[in-house]
Amino acid sequence: MKTAIPFAMLLLTFSTGLAQRNFDDVEIKTEKITDNIYVLFGAGGNIGLAIGEQAAYLIDDQYAPLSEKITAAVREVTDKPLKFLVNTHWHGDHTGGNINFGKAGTILIAHENVRERLGKPSERNGRVREASPEVALPEITFSDELTLHLGGGQSMHVMHVNDAHTDGDSYIYFPEANVIHMGDNFANGGFPFIDLNSGGDIEGFIKNLNMALFIVDDQTRIIPGHGPVTNRETLRAYRDMLETLRNRVKAAQDSGNSLEQTLAMGLSKEWDADFGTGFINNEGIITAIYRSLE
Repeated sequence: MKTAIPFAMLLLTFSTGLAQRNFDDVEIKTEKITDNIYVLFGAGGNIGLAIGEQAAYLIDDQYAPLSEKITAAVREVTDKPLKFLVNTHWHGDHTGGNINFGKAGTILIAHENVRERLGKPSERNGRVREASPEVALPEITFSDELTLHLGGGQSMHVMHVNDAHTDGDSYIYFPEANVIHMGDNFANGGFPFIDLNSGGDIEGFIKNLNMALFIVDDQTRIIPGHGPVTNRETLRAYRDMLETLRNRVKAAQDSGNSLEQTLAMGLSKEWDADFGTGFINNEGIITAIYRSLE
């Protein structure tokens, strides 16, 4: 049985934390992945941009104050209308711009659990996030998968995966271009955030990483939810790391160790320097895995 836990390092997911941040100095940087697929980096989750024959398509949209900058970055790449926007999950650093893009007429798409969570108020550590207005909610939802046809033989396959980061996680796969956007099921360069309050689960996380490794090959360009674009080798190492941590925590738990005792074991020490200095530290990942396995 999983137990929801607070994470003190979560400062920007909810409106009170967002209000304290100044986005004036944030620069949106664009990286070309293939002839028609790009990644936009700024503040928050990595944004995917696909250019179809008649329209442009976004994957996630970071924070609302950045929408104008994001739109300007898209216009540097293409003048085609921004037709659809897909959310990989519900967190504010990936959906904060929904309200602006929705008002501009872009059609929002996400798993049905994303719409449900965005449409209700939520609270964490005393911080309250108000329910999103209707215009910021996904207009099209799905339960399992859907495909967008971009024209010219190109497609964009959106698939709901196992509960892992949240219960509304989706991969976005471009089979012809051999590119995949994994959302926050992959944080390249940091320990993952298993949001137990949103249905996150360690076993689902590992299953999803294995699924992605089955889908991709050595030439696939992998867009993580955070961090640089990478390849299958890096993803495999990430899966191995998380699987090892799961096994170590489970062994400690099965031996009767409390969470406090397990935290004192240094189970993540090989990866702390490379992965533990960001959003989720070594204590955070061990605690999340332990609670998820309860």
